Amino acid sequence: MTTATLAPPPNKRLLSIDALRGLVILLMLLDHVRETFFLHRQVSDPMNVDITDPALFFSRTLAHLCAPVFVLLTGLSAYLYGEKYQGKRDVSAFLFKRGLFLVVLEFTLVNFAWTFQLPPSVIYMQVIWAIGVSMIALAALVWLPRPMLLVLGLVIIAGHNLLDTLHFPVDSMMHVPWAILHDRGWIEFSDSLRLRTSYPVLPWIGVIALGYCMGPWFARSASAAARQRYLLLAGTGALLGFVVLRFLNGYGEAPWVSHDHATQSLMSFFNITKYPPSLLFLALTLGVGLLLLLGFERARQRTWITTLAVFGAAPMFFYLLHLYVLKVLYVMSVALFGQNQGSYFGFDSIAAVWLTAVLLATSLYLPVRWFAALKARRRDIAWLKYF
Repeated sequence: MTTATLAPPPNKRLLSIDALRGLVILLMLLDHVRETFFLHRQVSDPMNVDITDPALFFSRTLAHLCAPVFVLLTGLSAYLYGEKYQGKRDVSAFLFKRGLFLVVLEFTLVNFAWTFQLPPSVIYMQVIWAIGVSMIALAALVWLPRPMLLVLGLVIIAGHNLLDTLHFPVDSMMHVPWAILHDRGWIEFSDSLRLRTSYPVLPWIGVIALGYCMGPWFARSASAAARQRYLLLAGTGALLGFVVLRFLNGYGEAPWVSHDHATQSLMSFFNITKYPPSLLFLALTLGVGLLLLLGFERARQRTWITTLAVFGAAPMFFYLLHLYVLKVLYVMSVALFGQNQGSYFGFDSIAAVWLTAVLLATSLYLPVRWFAALKARRRDIAWLKYF
């Protein structure tokens, strides 16, 4: 197969989107290898820099890019979908159906991949759930004027930390909706089933709204120079905002402290909260993501760019495939070597996590490339676009 068959059309604005999506997918793979084979060294949120090894801290911090960038690009892709088809009506319908599909997928195939338990006693409402619910919300929000949607997205992202102290007891009628929106916790569904709202969705709705508002920058008629200028301003602005707010130590985040060692001081400075994502978490990760998007668009179409774009062209296929491969590998490892890290089988070093992630990415490239080509070739099969 030729590269032209596998990758998006030879257009830098679209190739850069898939390349960035591919990069964060590979970072996600690294983090999921860590969660599979390094679970005996669990990390908190935010992490405890006094006891967390710098290599582990760095690996986990890299993975912080994944969810924000992916949700932002989901909003951007929704706008481009509307440009390709019939506008907001088609976008709204597609977002609603795709969002429901992702929620069902999280509750079934994704949850089973994590637990191998049927019927499940716990359902973890994680990133696929958050993306799905955000898409359903965006299905309604796309009807707002773009300036209003932009303001709403910024207000949610900047202001949701004001709600951090708001909690509702289990017997309150607000406990379940608030656990879903903002207060990470448990929902007792029945005597035999509990739900864990790992990814409260309110901040992610703000992120997907911003991604949709970025859409005109990437329209077919948009100037590449103007788009790149906007990406540079937005990316650097977000990072400057992160630095200023972090030095102030005053809003929405655990304060950072100076340590005797510079490495720990730096770790403390970048030790930010993901569940739910704080304003500082989103300012840092989205700022980096926007500058990466700019860099990918300015880069020449080298092999590594098109390789990343292959992973980014079939994200859901890769997501499901790698989860099941990791689970099978873990079960096989326990059967062969036993539980060598307390109640877990695990690697002795974070270097083994990185090596395994590289080997898995290499081995999964061909099946992902095959599926990406199938999607590009068989546009008459409607369900393929959901992957």
